[in-house]
Amino acid sequence: MPPLRFVLVGTGSIAGTYAAAVGKVDEAEIAAVVSRDADRAAAFVRENGLDAEAATSLDAAGADVDAVILATPNGLHHEGAIQAARLGKHVLSEKPLDVTADRMDRMIAACRDAGVLLGTAYFRRTRENNRIVKRLVDDGAFGRVYGADLSLKVHRPQDYYDSGAWRGTWDLDGGGPFMQQGSHDIDLACWLLGRPASAVAMTGTLGHTGIEVEDHGAAALELAGGGILSVVASTVCRPGFPPRLDLFTERGSLSMENDQITFWGIDGMDSPGVAPEGEQHSAADGASVKDTSGHEAILSDFVSAVRAGRPPLVPPESARVATDVILAIYRAAAEGRKVTVAG
Repeated sequence: MPPLRFVLVGTGSIAGTYAAAVGKVDEAEIAAVVSRDADRAAAFVRENGLDAEAATSLDAAGADVDAVILATPNGLHHEGAIQAARLGKHVLSEKPLDVTADRMDRMIAACRDAGVLLGTAYFRRTRENNRIVKRLVDDGAFGRVYGADLSLKVHRPQDYYDSGAWRGTWDLDGGGPFMQQGSHDIDLACWLLGRPASAVAMTGTLGHTGIEVEDHGAAALELAGGGILSVVASTVCRPGFPPRLDLFTERGSLSMENDQITFWGIDGMDSPGVAPEGEQHSAADGASVKDTSGHEAILSDFVSAVRAGRPPLVPPESARVATDVILAIYRAAAEGRKVTVAG
């Protein structure tokens, strides 16, 4: 069977991750690269050794392709998805799905009405240790979940925000570390523990200048079962630390760093953790992660979903939960009160 042909929209650092990942997935290929700058698109094709067309729009590149990869800034995902749906192409979006409820509503509706799949690259759901913990939570193996602490304490220098006019903006970045660096972690926590009911939060811009968004914040989320999920997200924590999730339950506690089980204290149960599966975050700077195994897994699943006519691993109704939660955190911080998580 011939590979699924993708248009890669965007030429930034995450686009390079996709180019490398597609090169390792036999059932996928990049047939075209789209950038608003024709020279940049051509340079990306050349620098990544792709046998692909360089184009300045989806309309120009989308005739002989099956699907679109959106590697554009967060707040532009809806535009690419709606254009792709109009052309009858399936859509795989980089995280987050988008940065406002209205934009997510419109892209989901466009893909649904066109009969095309819409997936999101929340690849931490593919990591085996996370999948093991998910199964145990779903099976009730831990009893009641009392609480969880989620920590994303990374460092981004000032030149990270200075590197693009869209960085650190509400419209295109969608927020600071909660949305940009932390959406993977928040997605993982919500996937494991369910959609939170409400949020309180405090955020600040403490270590960077010239940005609209927060660079440090803390939130407390009320879980559906009554437990409490605390979240700290930051880009001012030098030198940067691995993402960490601590889970406290009726039958004991466990800790995970970089999607590996680092502590296991569950009564009557040996740790089920498996060997490390690759780096998840660049904690110290803004460089793209060289390990592409997570994106490879997402791509392989997406191709399989297209061919089988089934939903992808991260369908839009599930992918939007992280953004809904983050928007509630921002609203709670801005209004100084407890707010309900939409959805």
